[in-house]
Amino acid sequence: MFSLPPEFISNIQNTFREDGLVFLKALPDLIAEASARWGLTDVRPSPELSYNFVAFAKRRGEVISPYIGGKHEIGRGDPAPTYNVVLKMGVPNRELRSEMAALKLFNGEGACRLLDYDEERCWLLLEKLNPGAMLSTLEDDEEATRIAAEVMKRIWRSGFDTPFATNAQGYSTSDSKFIQLTDWFDGLKQLRKMFNGGTGPLNENLVERADRSVKDFFVENHSPVLMHGDFHHYNILSSERGWVVIDPKGVVGPAGYEVGPFMLNPWGEFSDGINYKSMIEKRIDILHEHLGFERERILEWSLAHAVLSAWWGIEDHTGWEYAAGFAELVASL
Repeated sequence: MFSLPPEFISNIQNTFREDGLVFLKALPDLIAEASARWGLTDVRPSPELSYNFVAFAKRRGEVISPYIGGKHEIGRGDPAPTYNVVLKMGVPNRELRSEMAALKLFNGEGACRLLDYDEERCWLLLEKLNPGAMLSTLEDDEEATRIAAEVMKRIWRSGFDTPFATNAQGYSTSDSKFIQLTDWFDGLKQLRKMFNGGTGPLNENLVERADRSVKDFFVENHSPVLMHGDFHHYNILSSERGWVVIDPKGVVGPAGYEVGPFMLNPWGEFSDGINYKSMIEKRIDILHEHLGFERERILEWSLAHAVLSAWWGIEDHTGWEYAAGFAELVASL
């Protein structure tokens, strides 16, 4: 049995507590069970494990087309081919179930295809993207930003502003499996509870500024969309049908929030000599051009997400310094 990276184990334990310990202990048996269920062989963990177990595997059977969702017919007497897939498993939680619902709705349009799943146990069988290079591998940051903006527009789904509505795809938009962005920012209220009315290591002025901006955005007469929710360079991969996303959170809210995670990633150290202010300003210009959002709105959503991300780092003991530093940088523009 393969060994798990210490950071992955720490993330699972810190985030999911007792449930995380149970999941880690049962993981070998869960992998064996999923492999038997879906006919998987050569299961190899991804070198990048964070909050879910992800592995590459082979599957024998009818080849599911990555283009039309159909199946390649195998001639009589032909051996069943083997094709590559991705197995994803995690501690059962709302985010994974929202991810499944989002992938079903995206149906491969701008996103990785969901081949099969177990909603109760939070198992996903996904297509293996080829070549699968991350957007972060592009050296031209401006080109990467243009690509990201176009992918955003491909995956956004509208029709989420009316309770119990049905969107154009015939999918119920009242499905409680989707995460509401308001819930994420409501969670930020726990910051002051943790620090007796203060904001702990976070700049109080920036926390208050983010809180004001978010409240203003939510009270506007906007049309919420289903978006990725964790849209950044490491979740955008190359494929035979163009750049597509993986790991969507399935978040419903103002589309402007989507730029926040993208603006926050990827960076090196803020002291490494790169002119990050100039890079941020160029990204804002490109996103404004391609998405039509006001520059100030892009800036404020970037700040709000950075503050929220810093709070998550405090809450989960995974580190808050980087996100807080980015918030300070954005606020200085």
